[in-house]
Amino acid sequence: MKYRIEEDALGKVRIPSESYHGAETQRALDLFGISGIRVPADFIRSYVMIKRSAAMANFKAGKLDARRSRAIVKACDMLLRGRFMDQFPLDVFQAGAGTNTNMNVNEVIANIAIGILGGRKGDYDIVHPNDHVNMSQSTNDTYPSAINVSAYLAVTRKLAPQLAALRKSLSAKGREFADVVKIGRTHLQDAVPITLGEEFGAYAREVERALHLLDSSSKELLELSLGGTAVGTGINAGREYQSHVIKELDRITGVKFRVVRNKFAMTESRIDVMAVDDSLRETALVLIKIANDLRLLASGPRAGMHEILLPETMPGSSIMPGKVNPSVPEMLTMVCFEVIGLNAGITEAAENGQLELNVFMPLISYNTIFSIDILANALGVFRKSCINGIRADRASISKHLDENLSLATALNQYIGYEKAAKIARRALKENKTIKEVCLEMKILDRKTLDKILGPRREAGR
Repeated sequence: MKYRIEEDALGKVRIPSESYHGAETQRALDLFGISGIRVPADFIRSYVMIKRSAAMANFKAGKLDARRSRAIVKACDMLLRGRFMDQFPLDVFQAGAGTNTNMNVNEVIANIAIGILGGRKGDYDIVHPNDHVNMSQSTNDTYPSAINVSAYLAVTRKLAPQLAALRKSLSAKGREFADVVKIGRTHLQDAVPITLGEEFGAYAREVERALHLLDSSSKELLELSLGGTAVGTGINAGREYQSHVIKELDRITGVKFRVVRNKFAMTESRIDVMAVDDSLRETALVLIKIANDLRLLASGPRAGMHEILLPETMPGSSIMPGKVNPSVPEMLTMVCFEVIGLNAGITEAAENGQLELNVFMPLISYNTIFSIDILANALGVFRKSCINGIRADRASISKHLDENLSLATALNQYIGYEKAAKIARRALKENKTIKEVCLEMKILDRKTLDKILGPRREAGR
């Protein structure tokens, strides 16, 4: 392998000749081989959008000449089309605040732009990573802004559509099962009847509430601290740059971002991202409940509830022939556990910022984007390969319903709670239905019992 030598404030660094990154990226590569997990591509793309916007804003402010500005913009456009994306190799666990990632982006853009202008990699007199690509910026205003941009785009373009589609599918199942009266359960014990449609309608409503929380919290991400530079004062940026940079970013993304009212607060605190991450956690809790309910309702096929039939997607055992497990709900549940764990890491990172800067933003950015990605991906599989194919096992539901001891609840208003409870206990002891015991005890006549113990009446129909 051939190498080139670059020199920074700490000395000389040997870099592979074909690499577009520079000295600081190479130092981080050599030092921080921690996890093998790279900074997410969506985050890098959002950072590149910011760099492109900054180049245009600096040109319009009269700070960056047209030649360099055009080259930087063209380099960013190449990256946004997917070229050179292998040039961002840094580990998620790196130096605090994300300076390594910011410089990785600066160096790659600079070297691409140098090539566009006819120079060779590392010839930073032509385009400099700090002086030109990072002009009017700091890691401390661009990195939190990149978090907000990438998280907002991921939520609105990936996760929210999947949640909306899941809500629609659950609502459709609610309508499909509207006539399927079944036994209800509280404390995992038999309760009064409901319909299977009402169960699925409740799931749809919970997903709708999660979607509302996510939509509300994600609006906090629309505020950016671009122009605040190192600590929020805006040193080296200038008002003209600040007036242009957000407008340029809006044009690229199609989103209406705005300058945060207090740039100091956004540099030192990430409460805006925490609001979104907490919404992701709440969404995960909702989805765990739904997935676990489906696993219970599908349990069996001979010794469980077996009131619904899940699509058969995978063989369930390497030793038990014919066994089929609820594989897709299991997958979703594990994803949700991971999201809850990632939220715990984000919480610790957010609360441990000191003074004018939170240095743990690389963890916040990775955990946030990863949470959104895996939730969105899992929901697509869950909806298509599970929810849409669920069927009701009407025979099993009917059997459970006939044997439901909680039908005695309907007797309360006729004979009182105490007598109804005795009937239920006798029915359980003698393995009989409520109606059979009532007829034996001559509590009410058959016609009246048929009327008041009818499961559709019990389910509020």
